[in-house]
Amino acid sequence: MIPRTLAPVLSRRAQEFPVVFLTGPRQSGKTTLARDTFPDFQYVSLEELATRRLAEEDPAGFLGELAGKTGAILDEVQNAPGLFSYIQRFVDEERSGPLILAGSQNFLLSERISQSLAGRTSVLELLPFSVAELFGRDAREPDDLARQVSHPAEDSKQTNSEKTNAWPLGELLFAGLFPRIHDRGIEPQVWLDSYLRTYVERDVRLLSGVGDLDAFTRFVALCAGRTGGLLNLSSLGNDAGVSHVTAKKWISILRASYVLDLVQPHHQNFSKRIVKSPKLHFLDSGLLCFLLGIRTASELWTHPLRGSIFESFVYAEFKKCFLHHGVRERIYFWRDRQGEIDLLIDQGTSRLPIEVKSGQTLPDDAFRELDRYVALSGDDRGVVVTGGDERRRHRSHLIVPWWDIS
Repeated sequence: MIPRTLAPVLSRRAQEFPVVFLTGPRQSGKTTLARDTFPDFQYVSLEELATRRLAEEDPAGFLGELAGKTGAILDEVQNAPGLFSYIQRFVDEERSGPLILAGSQNFLLSERISQSLAGRTSVLELLPFSVAELFGRDAREPDDLARQVSHPAEDSKQTNSEKTNAWPLGELLFAGLFPRIHDRGIEPQVWLDSYLRTYVERDVRLLSGVGDLDAFTRFVALCAGRTGGLLNLSSLGNDAGVSHVTAKKWISILRASYVLDLVQPHHQNFSKRIVKSPKLHFLDSGLLCFLLGIRTASELWTHPLRGSIFESFVYAEFKKCFLHHGVRERIYFWRDRQGEIDLLIDQGTSRLPIEVKSGQTLPDDAFRELDRYVALSGDDRGVVVTGGDERRRHRSHLIVPWWDIS
């Protein structure tokens, strides 16, 4: 098993809270992580029909079987939503060790947890592998890059400064980072096709009330074509043949099931002409490529959305850097009518602007937007993430290769 950055965080939270909710997309490795982190905990899967029936028909009796245990892992808990109110009493009476609740349906589970287990639960999110995990390196702390930008001497102290894996960028973007593809060497297109079918047919139909699955599938593909761009629900709904209200609902479903994310513009208004619409980013480049009809890694280099695919990949890596350390992400973008900063990490009293360039060679104007932003904001340095292998400084800015950001 490839070690996960979230493992020590999960172990620590189980010592601090009676319930830990471990969520994330399907097949991101939640079950494996929970069972490897707590090998002596009772494991119960609510995917099994008999177990689910017991939990639904006799929740008190179901939980009673866990009394006195060191702890328990309840997997696929979205299948027994009525269990949550009984879990509250069970943990308040301290009848067992910690309960690890694992599930992939965040749009159902988060509401149940906020209603029944507020104050008793720590929520952790596990996304597919980060590049650091796949390459076998220690993951960056969320503020590592900011420290290096502010303190150039930190460059020499980094353990992430060598490329330790032979994955070419195009092949990695094409395959994506879902664990099963890499653990079992499955052909990405075959696995992703099955994943998408399972997601639509099970999760969306059974739990989200979407009636027209074909229309929803087309909608997802249209969203893929807008990755890295501003979200326009009216335009998206018109192209998909659905109403603005339906488009908004379906975007919420895709966000809650970790297919895509909406990145909000930073609120700091330097020029009075700031853009207020969110940007749309897919969270796995392999799934994104599949939805775009890219069928070989070599097609990426001539695809018109190559830059947007790479930008979404970089965004997802920064998001993992936060979530896999148990920290809520603070990632935004900034845009006005003259230009845009692709990503902006809010550090409270300052911000770290990040530009994303998919090429191995930086164009002459690669630092133009960073220079303009720092002149407006007073933040004095930035980062350029590239599709190459070079790591260096350009004036006060730091140039970082794609494999060294997570």
